[in-house]
Amino acid sequence: MQLTGKITPESLMTLEAYSKWRKAHQREVIAHRKLRSVPLGEHVTVQFESEISMRYQIQEMLRIEKIFEEEGIRSEIDAYAPLVPDGGNWKATMMIEYPDENERRRELARLIGIEDRMFVEVEGHERVYAIADEDLPRENEEKTSSVHFLRFELAPAMRAAVKAGAAVKLGCDHTNYPAHVSIAPEALASLASDLR
Repeated sequence: MQLTGKITPESLMTLEAYSKWRKAHQREVIAHRKLRSVPLGEHVTVQFESEISMRYQIQEMLRIEKIFEEEGIRSEIDAYAPLVPDGGNWKATMMIEYPDENERRRELARLIGIEDRMFVEVEGHERVYAIADEDLPRENEEKTSSVHFLRFELAPAMRAAVKAGAAVKLGCDHTNYPAHVSIAPEALASLASDLR
């Protein structure tokens, strides 16, 4: 899988080429995704995305759906490419997970607005709150969605601090889900590579 900085139809593998590549490299991509997955409390996981994870997602969708026509390929790129960080930010998929259906329904009602209360805090700098769900609203008056898409915009000084080794916390200050965690050094090293 060749990283180009921009996912285009021409930069993707054919279904045949991807099938061969997948057999040899799927474990590496899964390890990459696991490294960039940050649990926040018991019920929220934030998966920081990258060009690698989004290329893999697009290629997997093309493989599963057996999409090989240009219009279908473009549709998958349009859906997932916006989640690739652009050098000045981190982009992530936030998942809210409650195994029990009744508990999930109750908690999603209590967590309306949680996506706007997610933050990262670079050591020595102010918190940066997520810009959430830019593609479409994912909540209504009754409940929030169990999946949200987040973007954290980092000022140049914050990016420099992260690249220099500053600690970073991921957190939420929603009234019904207060939590924060220090991002592990290995994960942070991977996230630092997204920044310019």
